[in-house]
Amino acid sequence: MASPAADDYLKTVYAHTEWQDAPITPSVLAAKLGIAPSSVTEMVKKLAASGLVSHVPYGAVRLTDAGAERALAIVRRHRLIETWLVREFDYAWDEVHDEAEVLEHTISDRLLEGIDARLGRPRFDPHGDAIPDAAGEVVREPFVLLADAPLGHQGRVLRVADTDAELLRALEALGLAVSSLVRVTPDGIELDGAPAALPDGASGIVWLSA
Repeated sequence: MASPAADDYLKTVYAHTEWQDAPITPSVLAAKLGIAPSSVTEMVKKLAASGLVSHVPYGAVRLTDAGAERALAIVRRHRLIETWLVREFDYAWDEVHDEAEVLEHTISDRLLEGIDARLGRPRFDPHGDAIPDAAGEVVREPFVLLADAPLGHQGRVLRVADTDAELLRALEALGLAVSSLVRVTPDGIELDGAPAALPDGASGIVWLSA
């Protein structure tokens, strides 16, 4: 069942477990997509009938091998487009998500390959999310959520979630970016060696090298 809506479901299921282990439920899926639970239930049934997800009533939704392959393909499109917009058109990292949501369903495979080649086959998007290669392979190093990092932990910023544009802008103003060095201190953090005060909620969207 080829459709932008189906792709959005599969992409959301994949992304939910990319940086943590808890499986996604239909209610969480509905909240993330901003869709009524009844609509999610119907779509999940269609995806299951097409062999793209596995699901039991009131249980978690999981990608099958076929569903994971398709999810990785659309994730690759989305993240390459975000990287392209930042590098070639000077978009800020808080501006690219919505643009990529539209373009990922419209560009051809030929154009996508051209973008990938022009960018030098990037492995990560502007937020630090891994870009699957054309074969669906993903490279990611061990990580820890900043909120869960113990006192004294030091690591590079691997990823910043793109779900809150205002928070992304606040972190950019602070000087925090992918590859910044962060150390957890009793008073908060040190950012590239200097004390820094994180905005509210930031520790829940920043991942460090483990």
